[in-house]
This record gives sequence, structure tokens and C-alpha cells, in this order.
Amino acid sequence: MHTDRHLGFRMGCEIHDKLRYISSYEGRSMSGQIVYLIQTCIREFEKEHGSISEEELKSALL
Repeated sequence: MHTDRHLGFRMGCEIHDKLRYISSYEGRSMSGQIVYLIQTCIREFEKEHGSISEEELKSALL
């Protein structure tokens, strides 16, 4: 069973170009850099607010 999900979104050209530059500088693909940034955001949120439980995740989908 494939567990990865796809998320498509639009961004301005300047943001795209700067993200491409940063990704290359960090040795990541753009997709890898975005995943890294999202994981960093989640870690910071959970550090401040506590872990997000499975129950909370399920209730957010309703």
C-alpha cells in the first residue's frame, strides 16, 4: 500500500526561484526541501503545543 500523498500548490516566480536556489545550496531537491521545511514546522509546533495525537488528526479531517 502506497502511503505517500501528493500536494500541488502554486507559488510566485520569485519564491519558486529562491526556493530552487536554497534547495540546491542545501543539496536537496525542491520537493525534498519543502518536506524538510514542513517537518521543521511540525517539530516546532509540537515542541510548543505537544504531540498531535491520532485522535486529533482524525478529528481534523471532519
